[in-house]
Amino acid sequence: MAPIELTDLDRRIWEEELTGFVPERVFDVHTHIYRWAFFTDPDKESTSYRQFVTPPYEEANWRLLDECDRLLMPGRQVSRLAFPFPFAEYCDFDRSNRFVAKQVSDDPASGALMLVRPEMTADEITTAVRGDGILGLKPYRFYSKTGDAVNCRITDFLPEHQIEVADQLGLLIMMHLSRPDAIGDELNIADLERLTATYPRAKWILAHCARSYAAWPIERAGQRLADLPNVWFDTSSVCESDAIEALIRTVGAERVMYGSDDVPVGVLRGKYISFGYGWAYLSPSNQQLNLTHCDPRMTFTRYEQLRAMQRAGRRGELSKTQTRAMFYDTAAELVARTRTGLFE
Repeated sequence: MAPIELTDLDRRIWEEELTGFVPERVFDVHTHIYRWAFFTDPDKESTSYRQFVTPPYEEANWRLLDECDRLLMPGRQVSRLAFPFPFAEYCDFDRSNRFVAKQVSDDPASGALMLVRPEMTADEITTAVRGDGILGLKPYRFYSKTGDAVNCRITDFLPEHQIEVADQLGLLIMMHLSRPDAIGDELNIADLERLTATYPRAKWILAHCARSYAAWPIERAGQRLADLPNVWFDTSSVCESDAIEALIRTVGAERVMYGSDDVPVGVLRGKYISFGYGWAYLSPSNQQLNLTHCDPRMTFTRYEQLRAMQRAGRRGELSKTQTRAMFYDTAAELVARTRTGLFE
């Protein structure tokens, strides 16, 4: 049984809107590889994770990712930057990191990041990098030493002794910002200014357009965001073209990279929407909209994101070369350069 069932609506969106936009070669910089077994909460069947980690996605391995890409982006050759899923509180970090490293090893162009928590020592991280071919770190706000995943600062869940390792080895850091205003928050932008200056060899990727599901956080950060050195951005699960357009306009298309947030987010039906100074995920099961006036079906989050990227690129008048770079060249070069610095 295929992990994804496409409808005529999905096929129409791909064929009429997206197939001419997505290049033949794709480098997906935001993918999750995991096993449901690595989530060790004894009550995990009753947690919110079960709503989207359904049986087809209990083992998210390389083969599953290939199959999802074959169905959603037929004919495309896909490499990836992959990392474990950050299950909150109950997560087997060791098995998660070994699993992703092994899966990624099947594709020499792809790369793996390790899931880290503040308690990990510099020696632990260095040993994993050297032993498993890891290219960087994936911290997450759920692991903040403050216990506050909403208001924590960057070094609350990525302490400086870990950033120092990334600096010494030239590692990647996949950063999902915390705080309600994301990159529009003064503490976040100030912390990034200090950390990128203090640790200039660490390479930062700010996930989800610097966690900007709307344009206003990017616009608020403005030139300070553009001036951050050694910082790139991925578009994963951002479904509003205004946000992606604002990012491209602010930092330049050459620093923006495609990411799918698969699995399972990119293959879910729904999209992120913004309102006021907030945002939320809208899905078929969490709304009570009256949709009798139109086709009420939702398509995949990934397709909504690709539509937003296309519209942002069109308004920004991106060339085909710039579009190819956003989908492949920038990420491929960044991953290759990181690997070369580590192992050659």
